[in-house]
Amino acid sequence: MEHPLTLMAVHAHPDDEVIGTGGVLARYAAEGVRTVLVTCTNGEQGDDENGAKPGEPGHDADRVARRRLAELKESADLLGVRDLELLGYRDSGMAGWPANEHPEAFANVPVEVAAPRLAALMERYRPQVVVTYDENGGYGHPDHIQAHRVAMAAAELSGVPDKLYYTAVPRSGVARLAELMKTSGVDLPEPDLPDDFGTPDELITSVVDVTPYAGRKRKALQVHASQGDSIFLLSLPEEIQEVIFGTETFVRRSTRVPAPDHEDDLFAGLRPS
Repeated sequence: MEHPLTLMAVHAHPDDEVIGTGGVLARYAAEGVRTVLVTCTNGEQGDDENGAKPGEPGHDADRVARRRLAELKESADLLGVRDLELLGYRDSGMAGWPANEHPEAFANVPVEVAAPRLAALMERYRPQVVVTYDENGGYGHPDHIQAHRVAMAAAELSGVPDKLYYTAVPRSGVARLAELMKTSGVDLPEPDLPDDFGTPDELITSVVDVTPYAGRKRKALQVHASQGDSIFLLSLPEEIQEVIFGTETFVRRSTRVPAPDHEDDLFAGLRPS
């Protein structure tokens, strides 16, 4: 091929890379695929080291960003990411937070300003496969939605990716996870997720087995120690962790190469024969 096989994952915050794409990043890196992780924000709206939430006394946004970016670097190393690119935008916070109004928040940056920066990275790395969020950002987070918009615009501007995917959580998987937690007696806090969270199963095109890399995903998540909500997953029973960490699912948004309707490899149709 003219360019080496390359996967680019476009995420909003430090730690987003682990759950939905940590397995494919680790798997394809182990196979010799060049892996590129683009993180759009610095994560300023995360928890501070003293447990302070954004807006609470003692929360220092710059300190939080420094810590989260250090965690991101360690996570990327664990997942075998070859190239980590930071767009450096300000974390917008969850929908409805005061941080949404900050003029420099990523969600407020015009797409026509941010997309050319990402397009330039696509032109540099020439990824055949790009993975990002769907139109709703998975669950409505303003930065996830903006990352989707920017990635889609950048793909169109650059004309580089042959295949474009959205990360997805199948609704059957959500139901299975809820049942496992119920039978295991796990008492979870009320999730801040919409009632219709998850992707209808019939829309799922790609299911990738990443079981051999589940350990790396766990370690990568563990280094994001500042994000207690994510770390909580590591305390769940083993059978629940197997569901969470062993498989990653996607919706193929577009492809310029022949590929099966249902695939177990994001590079299906792209590998040399």
